[in-house]
Amino acid sequence: MTAAGYKALEQEVNQLKSVERPAIIRMISEARAHGDLSENAEYHAAKERQAFVEGRVIELEDLIGRAEVIDVSRLSGSTVKFGATVTLVDEDTRQKRKYQIVGDHESDARSGKISISSPIARALIGKGKGDSVEVAAPAGAKAYEILKVEFV
Repeated sequence: MTAAGYKALEQEVNQLKSVERPAIIRMISEARAHGDLSENAEYHAAKERQAFVEGRVIELEDLIGRAEVIDVSRLSGSTVKFGATVTLVDEDTRQKRKYQIVGDHESDARSGKISISSPIARALIGKGKGDSVEVAAPAGAKAYEILKVEFV
């Protein structure tokens, strides 16, 4: 994963531990003060939230512990690889798109970050400026030309 993706995971863990956990503890305490726990919806909701948060913390700590962080600013080259920011043009519509190839857990297509295991990233890996790639998409095959490969 990229250094930015690693930092985002660390921030989420810190948020869950320092903000969410104390809030849940307060919610459980308040719900207990209401009396009978067997029919206390607030108590059950707080316990469900607690289970979700604890599960997420375990998941994130596992990811952080196994992460291989790659500093994209130290990469270079003219071919597409992990961390590259690629500018493409759709060969049919001439619409330009810009994507950064990132790890699975940090992908967000809306912000231009696509997973290394996505079909478009797999088609781009190893290609360079001027190359055409065809990507099998749910709506049918799409053809793109690579306009620029950069590491920022």
